Amino acid sequence: MDQSFAIQEILPQDENCVIAVQCLVFVDNVTESRLLGLVERTKEHALFVFTHRRMAITGEDVTLEDIFPISNDFAVVEVSSADELSFVGADTRVRLNFQDGELEVRLPFGSHSRLFLSEVNRACSDVCKSPKEAPKFEWLHKYRKASKGQGGIKQTLVPLGTAHTKISQHKKTGNSLNAVSRSPVEGNKRVNSGVEHPRVESGPESQGKVKREGRDDLVRQSSHTASNKATMLAMPQFGLRDNLVRCELLKNEDIYTYLENFSFFLGTYNVNGQTPKEGLRAWLGSTSTPPDMYCVGFQELDLSKEAFFFNDTPKETEWMKAVSEGLHPGAKYALVKLVRLVGIMLLFYVRNEHAKHISEMEAETVGTGIMGRMGNKGAVAIRFRFHNSDICVVNSHLAAHIEEYERRNQDYKDICSRLLFRQHDPALAPLAIMKHDVVLWLGDLNYRLSDLDVDNVKDLIAKKDFETLHSYDQLKRQIDEKAVFVGFMEGDISFLPTYKYDTGSDQWDTSEKCRVPAWCDRILWRGKNVRQLHYQSHMALKTSDHKPVSSLLEIGIKLVNEESYKKTFEEIVRSLDKMENECIPSLTLSTREFHFKDVKFMQHQAETLTLHNDGQVPCQFEFIQKLDEPTYCKPWLTANPAKGFIAQGGNMDIDLEVFVNRSTATELNAGRQQIEDILVLHLERGKDYFLSVSGNYLPSCFGSSIQTLCQLRDPIQEMPLETLRELTSSGDETRTVIIDKPLDIPKEIWQMVDHLYRNAPKQGELFQQPGLRSEFVEIRDCLDTGMPDSLPGSNHSVAEALLLFLDALPEPVVPFSLYQQCLECCSNTSQCKKVVSLLPQCHKNVFNYIAAFLRELLKHSTHNSLDVNILATIFAALLLRSPTKQDLAEKRKTQEFFQHFLVQDLS
Repeated sequence: MDQSFAIQEILPQDENCVIAVQCLVFVDNVTESRLLGLVERTKEHALFVFTHRRMAITGEDVTLEDIFPISNDFAVVEVSSADELSFVGADTRVRLNFQDGELEVRLPFGSHSRLFLSEVNRACSDVCKSPKEAPKFEWLHKYRKASKGQGGIKQTLVPLGTAHTKISQHKKTGNSLNAVSRSPVEGNKRVNSGVEHPRVESGPESQGKVKREGRDDLVRQSSHTASNKATMLAMPQFGLRDNLVRCELLKNEDIYTYLENFSFFLGTYNVNGQTPKEGLRAWLGSTSTPPDMYCVGFQELDLSKEAFFFNDTPKETEWMKAVSEGLHPGAKYALVKLVRLVGIMLLFYVRNEHAKHISEMEAETVGTGIMGRMGNKGAVAIRFRFHNSDICVVNSHLAAHIEEYERRNQDYKDICSRLLFRQHDPALAPLAIMKHDVVLWLGDLNYRLSDLDVDNVKDLIAKKDFETLHSYDQLKRQIDEKAVFVGFMEGDISFLPTYKYDTGSDQWDTSEKCRVPAWCDRILWRGKNVRQLHYQSHMALKTSDHKPVSSLLEIGIKLVNEESYKKTFEEIVRSLDKMENECIPSLTLSTREFHFKDVKFMQHQAETLTLHNDGQVPCQFEFIQKLDEPTYCKPWLTANPAKGFIAQGGNMDIDLEVFVNRSTATELNAGRQQIEDILVLHLERGKDYFLSVSGNYLPSCFGSSIQTLCQLRDPIQEMPLETLRELTSSGDETRTVIIDKPLDIPKEIWQMVDHLYRNAPKQGELFQQPGLRSEFVEIRDCLDTGMPDSLPGSNHSVAEALLLFLDALPEPVVPFSLYQQCLECCSNTSQCKKVVSLLPQCHKNVFNYIAAFLRELLKHSTHNSLDVNILATIFAALLLRSPTKQDLAEKRKTQEFFQHFLVQDLS
């Protein structure tokens, strides 16, 4: 969040209006901060100048001060002195000439200022190209009162309410050596399931309106003080020279930074779907002195179906209020970020005096539930820069049940690989969790105590022999085996297991299941200069069947010495001047040919390319797109990172990764695409290098069409590739006949459904609990090769494989052409039945077969806990996929359509 968000609230409700926000500092007797926006509407442009509070939150904190229409008499003149132009860190001074006068402004150093000026000059050029068609600027009237105030062009803002406005750029201001980049924010984009961004509601009652979900971040682009000037190091979007400076500054960071300790309070609490019934001060206010920061994580915030399927819950506000009231009373705190995924929520508070030193705030979420999407399990995370240190905080809820430690390990690895924070420059690889100075990980990790029965565990607890008890802890064992959390630290555990208690008491579980007590709720950290001051549970809170846990960490944060920084900066610039004039960049590549053998559906393969800078200067590289191609590589291939910077004499490993998913499998299955590509590695101020990528893909039933599979009696990998190509070469696949009588349904669907019908009708959490990745691989290979004769893996893995199969169909069971008819008749049973009768025969067979199977499962709902709503929600999204992005109203209609086939037999 930043001031650009506040500006959204006061710009017009007009999707044709686009704004590029750029900060500037007016050069007056007193230097003041302003926001400058280039606004375009119907090919007319104007510069908007906004005043803003230091920590602007809403439209009330931002005021439109001036408007400069870009007409024929508008001009931009650079007035920086020769000395300023020769210094790489200097601001740019320009004069804006307009009809009623002129104004001199100072733009912060960096490529964004240059880009902003180029956009302004382009707007001026467009006006000059059509001198006879003078712009009228009628759309500006809505911003001005009927009469002008004193000061000529200076206007007073007319309140306009909320608006949907796209933010394409924004920038941080400071003095000559201080420039901080921020990630772009789109007005209709949210950070996954968090609540940072507004969203544009659709439907007849809310179309075009911006809805804010209860809160906004309190940290904005406030001016940074000298103590964190080096935040310019975070500007990856700079050009080569700026990156040279950045690289050298990072190498010499120890010269101009020093450590100062700050206290971080970390808390985690699985609240079991309860509402706050007691104050949280005993947990959050338990330290003797107020912490500098709070990172508070919740799990199972809401266990309702509405929260699970629609990510909507009133309990977010209730628990946020309880946290705010429970913080240490000895200091005032600002809520910086709230991010939530279903029932997993993370809140980040800082003491008010530290807020101005928080920058580069991002939030992301990852669901590790069924199909790797459902958010009942997974993680939410934030990353930010505090002074000159990069911090990442993760709150996770991993798979349950004592025997599922491998599934927990898989969840952890999925979170680490999939949870990536965007960078402002989209060409740069996103930041992974481990790419931070300090990582703080908390949550209900769900690891249990193994090899002990409940009586033995309670006996050791009674003796307070936590050391012996901890030796049976699954998390400790998995860390010792380096299966998870490699490089992380956890403090000594000297408190009672935090799970499972009878709600409202301190008594161990007395239910029929009589759960074995366990330390499910944990806090770990990774990084240097971290010291734990306490690690404890809080028995006084009895709302849940878990007890909350807290850890107080003292973390050494890097602060910048301004004088040392300036001296280092100037020395680097002088040395770079000499190097740039004398040396040309050069690279040595470890290899230029890469072969990926036997690539399979949803099976990751990677090869490593090592780049060595054997030149005399640091170098910058980037994979660039070839002529007439939209991206630098085929969609199944990724170079990570795709762009980077290598110091003189340094090395960088680039992972070339191949991964075939539902979007690329169909073309590869049909033989219309092959694992072949040429990558062009461009060296700034140097030459281009060409890399060859080749391989072979093993066709799969995943990503193949229903009609194609109904033509195949044998497993797909036994079929000649030419046969598969013939089956899919024309628009009408039925023109090529491989067998006399096509199968009624694909044998692969029959195998999976029949397996579940025979083995899993009473299986709890079916289609809700994920399977194991390793078992999916075995199931896929069995379906594709015919070996072994019966499907391997657990019921949950087979169920997830069935969902993945339906999701990967290039044409869904209900073809795209009939999707709209399904929506229109969703409330009428007979009309729904009529639409199904229009399906191609093999599609109709699949639809009826799956519906009949699900009705059979519902007969055992007392055992498997399934109901019509759950099954309709899961399967409607797969059987009735939208040809375009599906909104919430459409989603509900598809569910209503499919429910008709679950509540009665229509055959």
